[in-house]
Amino acid sequence: MSDWLTEGLPHIWLPYTQMATAATPLAAVATQGARIRLADGRELIDGISSWWTACHGYNHPHIRAAVEQQLATLPHVMFAGLVHEPALRLAQRLTALLPGDLERVFFTESGSVAVEVALKMAIQYWRNKGQGEKKRIVYFRHAYHGDTFATMALCDPDEGMHTLFAGTMPDQLMAELPTDESLRRAFDLLLDTHGERLAAVIIEPLAQGAGGMKMHSTQTLAFIVESCRQHDVLLIADEIMTGFGRSGRMFACEEAEVVPDIICLSKALTGGTLPLAATVTRRHVFEAFLSDDPSAALMHGPTYMANPLACAAANASLDLFEREPRLAQVAAIEAQLMAELAPCAELAGVADVRIKGAIGAVELSGAIDLQHTRRRFAELGVWVRPFGNVVYLMPPFVITADDLATLTAAVRQVLTERAALL
Repeated sequence: MSDWLTEGLPHIWLPYTQMATAATPLAAVATQGARIRLADGRELIDGISSWWTACHGYNHPHIRAAVEQQLATLPHVMFAGLVHEPALRLAQRLTALLPGDLERVFFTESGSVAVEVALKMAIQYWRNKGQGEKKRIVYFRHAYHGDTFATMALCDPDEGMHTLFAGTMPDQLMAELPTDESLRRAFDLLLDTHGERLAAVIIEPLAQGAGGMKMHSTQTLAFIVESCRQHDVLLIADEIMTGFGRSGRMFACEEAEVVPDIICLSKALTGGTLPLAATVTRRHVFEAFLSDDPSAALMHGPTYMANPLACAAANASLDLFEREPRLAQVAAIEAQLMAELAPCAELAGVADVRIKGAIGAVELSGAIDLQHTRRRFAELGVWVRPFGNVVYLMPPFVITADDLATLTAAVRQVLTERAALL
């Protein structure tokens, strides 16, 4: 075992892990394409794109060259009183890609903070308009919007991972996704009842992520947007997971032909290379902050806001979406996932199989032995990391059909082995 591993592990605190019983993590030493090479010489096919970020695969030469060039000229400068080309070029390109008049970009470093900024924008928007009582947020069952305190308050309190902090977070309003007529009436009633105190509704469009890979229709999303308009409530789209092609379109909102008031982006923004996030607003939201009153300004400013290295990586990532057939690759992945994960529905203990774009999820009707299941996937040569009662695949868009077939075969095998024990 390498010295860096044996000497460093006793000093590391791993995420989402009970350290008293944690399995020894695998040591990664190199990545290329859709593969992760381990210190012991094994290669794993990555089925989850390093938490859904590596859309172009690892070590794409175009992104690497862009970061190297930026490192040699301007690795970082504060984004207060100073600006730089990578950030301004990226802001212009993002707003040109996004639907409608989403035209003002606020850069941060992580998805959770992008959502925090969106919440601050929504609440202060109403305060600046003289309606300071509008400060509560509506979120949905199975939602996940981050691990910081304000975002924890918007995660499903029963199925989420933040119940330990109940009572210490802001009290927000949870709704059921309005997927049928009865639930639509209930959602409208909720907004009608609380509308005078509501700043915004926040949603993960078409596919909820860490709350269980739940999916809903474009009609459901369009109804939510229309209801927000009718009740004078802002709509925040958390596209941290779905943005940049994962759902089958560049942005999930496009499929429903809706324009949120605020959209949050991160994860695949830099192609899985460097931390970067963006909160983008429509014109009317931004204009509510324009005033002679200094207190009307948005008071937020991360130290590494608009880091030039990250912005250079993001610009290179957008180049690849322009030059290479990413959305066609997503469509091919979707078709293969549908064909190759469908047999899982016949297995004992499987509750549902869901596919959307380059997202494939198998929901189980009972608990999973997560440590055993993750270890078993690694033994089969794939990197798949189930959570809760969901086994899912979100591979890099550049994955080959053969590698994807290896991933889906591993899912079928592991779940078949589990079914035999039920």
